[in-house]
Amino acid sequence: MSFWYPCDVPLVLASRSPRRHSILLAAGIPHTVHYPDVEEDNTSGPPESVVEAHAKMKASSVADLFPERPVLGADTLVCVGGDVLGKPRTDEEAVAMLNRLSGRWHEVWGGVCLIWRERGTGFSFAERTLVEFRRLGADEIRAYADSGEPMDKAGAYGIQELGSLLVQRVEGCFFNVMGLPVARLMEEFRSALRDARGSTPAAP
Repeated sequence: MSFWYPCDVPLVLASRSPRRHSILLAAGIPHTVHYPDVEEDNTSGPPESVVEAHAKMKASSVADLFPERPVLGADTLVCVGGDVLGKPRTDEEAVAMLNRLSGRWHEVWGGVCLIWRERGTGFSFAERTLVEFRRLGADEIRAYADSGEPMDKAGAYGIQELGSLLVQRVEGCFFNVMGLPVARLMEEFRSALRDARGSTPAAP
């Protein structure tokens, strides 16, 4: 078990994201992956509420299958100018999103929820990171869209891959932009377990 991981029971990651899986692996957090059966089709409302609700949906959809283990759900949204940018469905949608992000700051919201049925504990939160893009040329945007990398990513970019060449500045948690604010996750998990020793808080 990782020094930073606060218990001896591995997580279940309720996510299809390979990036969240790789973040947990890199941090030495023991876990397995179980895909949630949910649709993330609601983006109305404040982004912090939306991502937290999506994370709760994912964790809840898997928690009953693994009551003896902590189950982690997470979601990510990109917002610019008050609008939520989802995952592009075509190259042209990716180009349009990247044009909107070019030369501007935007918000990345990460939602996290952990549910541990057997222990009767859990928590959820939303984390915000600010990201500034360089001013991009049309040829750069087209080349990045043509790479295929934007297609499964909120806001049409991945900061840890080719998309790292688009980013000029980050304020806040880098790993939140990648898909999971892992340091805060571990802090909240340790706090929830300490609280559970004296009481039995309800899971989200």
